[in-house]
Amino acid sequence: MDSALSTVGLPIALGIIMYGLGLSLTVEDFRRVGRHPRAVAVALGCQLLILPAACFGLVLALDLSPLLAVGLLLLAASPGGTTANLYSHLFRGDVALNVSLTAINSIIAIGTLPVITNLAIAYYELDDTVSLQFRKVVEVFAIVLVPVVLGMLTRARSAGFADRMDRPVRIASAVILAVLVLAILVDQRDDVGDYLADVGIAASLFCVVSLVVGYVVPRWAGVTERQAIASSFEIGVHNATLAIYVAVEVLDSTEISVPAAVYGVVMFVLAALWGVALTRWILPAGSVDPVVGR
Repeated sequence: MDSALSTVGLPIALGIIMYGLGLSLTVEDFRRVGRHPRAVAVALGCQLLILPAACFGLVLALDLSPLLAVGLLLLAASPGGTTANLYSHLFRGDVALNVSLTAINSIIAIGTLPVITNLAIAYYELDDTVSLQFRKVVEVFAIVLVPVVLGMLTRARSAGFADRMDRPVRIASAVILAVLVLAILVDQRDDVGDYLADVGIAASLFCVVSLVVGYVVPRWAGVTERQAIASSFEIGVHNATLAIYVAVEVLDSTEISVPAAVYGVVMFVLAALWGVALTRWILPAGSVDPVVGR
């Protein structure tokens, strides 16, 4: 990938996306976690335990190449993306809970993302090829957390400005992800056909598994329908930009970023189809419970 894009464009892109997340967050979002402990605990259990295990089984079953397998597991370890909040809003989820989950999961991922990714690297014996060093991890999550804090401070000082910026930042985030995906595909154009054939099905299946697990497991655990919908999109719509950044800037491997790039395309369609399925066929008419406000 072009060095200017990886060293300048990627950090700026990730910063804009995380700043947008911060604009939607308040301290109350973190306090709310204590009021809905079951919903949060079940969603985080799905994200941190079930998804990596399911993803590992998927890459073994599909016999992905080592670098693509590590890329998909890196994606599984990444927290939910800001787009999850939009899907949750469109399909009657508890958006406040969704925002809280995104915030908490982004912080927890500081520890869990390196662990899961390094386990994948060790399993495929890629230590001589790529590494996830502590210093780089700190740099990545400084880029993640500092913009979030700045966004929260902006909202605290001017809620009106934060509300006005919400839609432009969401649009910018989608455009940024599209540009990143295009850049990766262009960079890997000689092998893009093989990559799509190899990882297209895997990325699609992983997205479907994430969405379904994110809804079914919370419902089995007694979580309300709105909370389960929020959990589904939080777990099913990953922060592909973060995964791409770690792959390119930290692991120095564009090939590892390919699963996140492909996923970044298919997730928009699959998440929308899942939302339609939820609201039209899975949930009984008029059954969605009232949501607790912000």
